[in-house]
Amino acid sequence: MDRMLYVAMSGAKEVMLSQANNANNLANANTDGFKQDFNIFRAQHMEGPGWHSRTYSMDERPATDFSAGAIKVTGRELDVVTKEDGFLAIEAPNGDEAYVRSASLQVLADGSLVDVKGNPVLNENGIQINIPPVKSMTIGSDGTISIVPAEEASNQLVVLDRLRLVKPDVQNLEKGLDGYTRLKDDAAPLVQENVKVMSGALESSNVNTAEALVKMIELSRKYELQIKMMSTSKSHAQKSDALLSLK
Repeated sequence: MDRMLYVAMSGAKEVMLSQANNANNLANANTDGFKQDFNIFRAQHMEGPGWHSRTYSMDERPATDFSAGAIKVTGRELDVVTKEDGFLAIEAPNGDEAYVRSASLQVLADGSLVDVKGNPVLNENGIQINIPPVKSMTIGSDGTISIVPAEEASNQLVVLDRLRLVKPDVQNLEKGLDGYTRLKDDAAPLVQENVKVMSGALESSNVNTAEALVKMIELSRKYELQIKMMSTSKSHAQKSDALLSLK
């Protein structure tokens, strides 16, 4: 009976992991630019000599859904979203180049251009962008950053830099445990692309809340089934002990 118990315990554990991932998707349904993760269950046969009499379940996160979310207009000049399956490059906390489809940009006191999480935004050469004192700043549809310097007249528009815009195959992208999307290790480096940018807007999360709620109910039922199997295993063990004690 212990075999049945361990199989049921394995199933309950993997369902809990899937529930955690689904809960994370649901919790980020209102997070701008968030991409939901997929989960699948697969059979994991017991390794070793003899027959494969025991098969455990295994939950995996095989991929991320990179489909575009809804566009919401904010009217803020430094809110940008890429079009045509393009991505904007930022520098992740560990120093790697990461990619986002939408960003609410800000200029820090030292002139650094960062996203809402404080990650530096990169230019077409992969270098952090620095903004001098300005009267105003705009981002064009091709990713060019234009400014009116603080000491110039209001009509003296100057092109300062350009955002790093890329168009990778989503099959070559993966989301790390830190939540940042990067290229896979075996993928070829990306080059600057002519990706269109929309300013004054952000991309919403692509999480379907109704689908996530239905999945939550489905996973809860699967978990209850595993618990029932564990209870049944206990009942069988008790009956076996009772039979063995009849002498």
